[in-house]
Amino acid sequence: YTIDQGPRTYIDRIIIRGNSRTRDYVIRREFDISEGDAFNPVLVQRAKRRLEDLDYFTSVNISTAPGSQADQVVLVVDVIEKSTGEFSVGAGYSTGGTNEGASVEISVTERNFLGRGQFIRVSAGGGRKSRDFGFSFTEPYFLGRRISAGFDLYRQTREYTDYDTVLTGGTVRLGLPITTALTGQVAYNYSEEEYTYSLACDTDGDGIADTPGAPPGDPGCAISPVLKTAIETQSPWKKSSVSGSLVYNTIDDPKNPRSGIYATGTVEYAGLGGNAQYVSITGRGSYYHVISDELDVVGVLSGGAGHILDTGSTGGLRVFDLFRSSDRMIRGFESGGIGPYDGSIGPSGPNDDHLGGTTYFNASAEAQFPLPAVPESLGMKAAVFADAATLFGNDLAVGLASESMKWRASVGVGIIWASPFGPLRINYAVPVMKEPTDKVEEFSFGISSRF
Repeated sequence: YTIDQGPRTYIDRIIIRGNSRTRDYVIRREFDISEGDAFNPVLVQRAKRRLEDLDYFTSVNISTAPGSQADQVVLVVDVIEKSTGEFSVGAGYSTGGTNEGASVEISVTERNFLGRGQFIRVSAGGGRKSRDFGFSFTEPYFLGRRISAGFDLYRQTREYTDYDTVLTGGTVRLGLPITTALTGQVAYNYSEEEYTYSLACDTDGDGIADTPGAPPGDPGCAISPVLKTAIETQSPWKKSSVSGSLVYNTIDDPKNPRSGIYATGTVEYAGLGGNAQYVSITGRGSYYHVISDELDVVGVLSGGAGHILDTGSTGGLRVFDLFRSSDRMIRGFESGGIGPYDGSIGPSGPNDDHLGGTTYFNASAEAQFPLPAVPESLGMKAAVFADAATLFGNDLAVGLASESMKWRASVGVGIIWASPFGPLRINYAVPVMKEPTDKVEEFSFGISSRF
């Protein structure tokens, strides 16, 4: 065989057609080649995939035409634009977490603001025990480079059994793609959180927890002394921190993943002013793999871990900085229903409060498959799963049941629905390993968070 290199072909011009709204430079910057460069079909196909991933166009087609010279070609980029703005009104009901109960959200999103490729989202929502307001802005090409920059502003109000919180804060972030699958992000975070007793604990509004039915000012609402101290002496609580994250993503389809890995790890240092002083390390990941093509069964293995370390001179972490359990950690238990437990006796009886821990580990195995006799167009799937988790490390109070590394486990079934309101999920999980102080919640319903 004799192989000879043929004549090089160069790009004469890049012509873009069909973009009545999206600006030319938004499309051109997705190409790693420009006029005058050697024609490379691999780089052209890469640019085509990037343009399709923007989700600004219903179709993207790149063709060639003869250039002004025999060794030159013209790249013709034909796009058909689609609507990138969304106004949505959604409602839901969750049986656990910080958004327990019925809720509604209204949001306005524009993924291609003024045709510049910028992302803007304004949202407001709430329910019986929560209210949320948020604003986000992202510039995907900061200073003309493939670096995303943006900020988030938010305000969240939550009502718990014994106390209420108001969290106000913001984040400034920079994201940089390291490889096609690996992305890094650094951020500065600032927040201020205020705590007040709920009406059931402070009937006269004097800021002191009252015993239900007792004279005003009588301390002793059934709440842990640790929480009482935090509410009365650590409000408002200011946090100023920097964080760094790495995200590895090879998922084939974010809406319906069947293969690939999604993994993320974050390190946060709090102590640049404010009250919080700690280092927090968290990580989680999921691996998707098709078990049976014929039966359309997809297996999912997930795991996570976290540890928080006090770096201050005051001696100890604040109770609200600790990790608390949720259905993302283990299903079959209430949100905040496992881990170190304060069962000391107060004026109103046992306190019965889980206070969180400094360390957690969790793992999950799941199989997802179509529901029999249900049309695939409805977007419904069933799942069987097994979860395991441990949450430990807490030395904040005398009499605290600061348990060691004790594992919990549960097994269950679920239904996943890709509804018009977003991915929803119903779970029924039964604990098979638990502690006497754990709080069980076998049935749960809410938004499905895959990653």
